[in-house]
Amino acid sequence: MALIVQKYGGTSVANVERIKVVADKVKATRDAGNDVVVVLSAMSGETNRMIALAKELNATPSAREMDVLLTTGEQTTIALLSMALHHLGVDAVSMTGDQIRMKTDASHSKARILDVETENLQAHIKAGRVVVVAGFQGRCENNNITTLGRGGSDTSAVAIAAALKADECQIYTDVDGVYTTDPRVEPNARRLDSITFEEMLEMASLGTKVLQIRSVEFAGKYNVPLRVLSSFKDGGGTLISYEENKMESPVISGIAFNRDEARLTLSGVPDQPTVAAQILSPIGDANIDVDMIVQNTVGNGKTDFTFTVHRDDYLEAKVLLETVCQELKAEAVQGNNEIAKVSIVGVGMWNHPGVAKTMFETLGEEGINIHQIATSEIKISVLVDSKYLELAVRALHKAFELATEPKEEK
Repeated sequence: MALIVQKYGGTSVANVERIKVVADKVKATRDAGNDVVVVLSAMSGETNRMIALAKELNATPSAREMDVLLTTGEQTTIALLSMALHHLGVDAVSMTGDQIRMKTDASHSKARILDVETENLQAHIKAGRVVVVAGFQGRCENNNITTLGRGGSDTSAVAIAAALKADECQIYTDVDGVYTTDPRVEPNARRLDSITFEEMLEMASLGTKVLQIRSVEFAGKYNVPLRVLSSFKDGGGTLISYEENKMESPVISGIAFNRDEARLTLSGVPDQPTVAAQILSPIGDANIDVDMIVQNTVGNGKTDFTFTVHRDDYLEAKVLLETVCQELKAEAVQGNNEIAKVSIVGVGMWNHPGVAKTMFETLGEEGINIHQIATSEIKISVLVDSKYLELAVRALHKAFELATEPKEEK
């Protein structure tokens, strides 16, 4: 008998008919001889509806009261699913984040999980019940209800799986797994049977939105096998785990991309210690995330400093950088908010020479200019003009033969 934690997202519990389908899946898992804990999101669109209601009353509602309001969405779905399971003859009990003792810090709307007590959960599991838990929520040391932020139900599920030492955490969503790239851009994208935590973290951080990054980080930290499945059709999904045997095999697992990039350059900066901190401090103080950073010495005691931000932060970051430009007596601020990031990801790439060569040659043959490059042990990212994004993804997908199953190395 295995212990399985299953998480179902908002589209999976969007209405009564979908909830009945989920109940059938949970019953089938239970009938196969497994213990089951289910974590649910609110019905699709419900969180947005409640936010709109709140703002009709107060344009800047209290964060504490918003958390109290928003957690009712998950409480609705867990009660309904428990009722559906009872109708199928399955003993089930619904529990809120507070009832399972999901302890968080006090950061309303973006709380982080500190601990999950398992005594209540274990008691129900030992009694043979399916436990249906409200995701996205917990309680802080000040005895207030808290929420974990958008996508927090994924993190709730992984945290519960880690605390219970579950055999697997299954994330049911509206896609049937992790693909080599977005099938809407490349129709020949292939569903991956497995992927490593490292690869999934990179792909999630680079724009793949199948899983919330925090949930992948949590699963990797506590070595919780994750499986992404569709609640709309049957299939084996994609298993995310530590797979040491992959380190020498497939070179590239997938291609990730992000359309929402913007690039800023401060040119003619004095080439001296602490200058990078002086440039980025006001950006960080404004809570603007910085991504790809490049510093190039241009001679005569000068350097150019380039970095990327989210496109939504471009104008604010540019204004801040212009102030820094005056303070440092730099030459100019240049910007471009019509760029995109394309990345190839694979744990085995540094054991295989020629990966970068293939990437750059492929883009060159398509007439795509590269503005900036960043690398790590398992990825190469480039900035290109936004208009070339989809062409770049399709060309690279073909060049690395991602549409076909890789041959296993002997």
